[in-house]
Amino acid sequence: MNYKLNKISNGLRVLTVSLPSMESSTITVWVKTGSRNETKDIGGISHFLEHMVFKGSKKRPTAKEIAVAIDSIGGEFNASTHKEWTNFYIKAHNKAMPIAFDVLSDVILNPILKSSDIEREKGVILEEIAMYEDTPMLRIGDLFDNLIYKGSSLGEDIIGTRKSVKSVKRADFVEYRDKHYGIDNFLVTVTGGIKEKDALKLAEKYFGGLKNNNREETTKHNSNQEKPRVLLASRKNEQAHFILGFLGGGMGNKDKYVESVLAVILGDGMSSRLFTEIREKRGLAYAIKTSVERYVDTGSIGTYAGVDIKRVDEAVTATLQEHYKLASGKNKIGKDELNKAKEYIKGHIALSLEDSRAINSFFGTKELLLGKAETPEEIYRGIDKVTSKDVVRIAKKYFVPERLNLAIIGPFKDQKRFEKLVS
Repeated sequence: MNYKLNKISNGLRVLTVSLPSMESSTITVWVKTGSRNETKDIGGISHFLEHMVFKGSKKRPTAKEIAVAIDSIGGEFNASTHKEWTNFYIKAHNKAMPIAFDVLSDVILNPILKSSDIEREKGVILEEIAMYEDTPMLRIGDLFDNLIYKGSSLGEDIIGTRKSVKSVKRADFVEYRDKHYGIDNFLVTVTGGIKEKDALKLAEKYFGGLKNNNREETTKHNSNQEKPRVLLASRKNEQAHFILGFLGGGMGNKDKYVESVLAVILGDGMSSRLFTEIREKRGLAYAIKTSVERYVDTGSIGTYAGVDIKRVDEAVTATLQEHYKLASGKNKIGKDELNKAKEYIKGHIALSLEDSRAINSFFGTKELLLGKAETPEEIYRGIDKVTSKDVVRIAKKYFVPERLNLAIIGPFKDQKRFEKLVS
């Protein structure tokens, strides 16, 4: 699968993936800013702004008018906020793409941002915060980031805090947009049945007036961790939820493929080591999964598990032991286990690219953040080069006490109990 990268007259990047057999297309507009670019006093403003584009624009002053425009073409319209980006997309029939470009450009470039809408939406976001806090499976990821990226804006919640959400004003949105919403931070990705030349014409028509801005350099994350760290959120749950993880490498690091293979061998899939040991042999958890999270300059390898509160100590200890066993090299990685992990990754990539929106994400995030997208074939070649020695080398490098972090939610009072388990 290949992509084409072009620039329209004002320098805006437009990445297209042509799939002539598809009856629909997706346009995604990416902005290289997220919660990482916020200060604490406006924490959550990237996510809040994502909400506000749906409330009214220059051509369509009300939320209903925007909704009617999309419903009238049977389209799908949504957005999401990350720590390093925000995106907005519309998926629609190929013939409706001019309307999709029109609506999307209008709401992103010309939002009204009425003060009354802002005040009303604060209530919605406060309820969203409450929902996350009441859902441990969702909240545990934020808690882990709070811990492993402590002292950095990467450690702040994307949604912000109650205090920051309540205090944000219209002027804050205007200033934030002026600072971040310019050509240098923008990327348009278009995937589907629409022809490349037609996508570029529409991009020129609807985004050609976008002005430049000063590119802001993100402050790099520097970890000062020297020993294992634990963060306990005491809540009266029926189940304990934890993420045990280690600081890893950034999005473009040379060992990124090795990290991916390592995560699969350790705990991604029903035949992984952790699934076999924690669920099948010990019956400690229904769900356990290891995954890699990457940002531009840093990342992590973390294992999530939901376990019986009475057996949480055993679960944490056994999970940590599997990490250290892999790093020791004693529990060797066989040829079959290595090949299975590689095919698992390649198979999941192939399955994920069956939707035009997912294809936009696949190519868009790396082009936006690193300035260079990768094709699936390039990733497959990188995965195929990984050896068992590579996996053990990275396990030895990462799975050490000074990189270890444990975030846990459950009906427990004593954090030192868990500090002893991981020390």
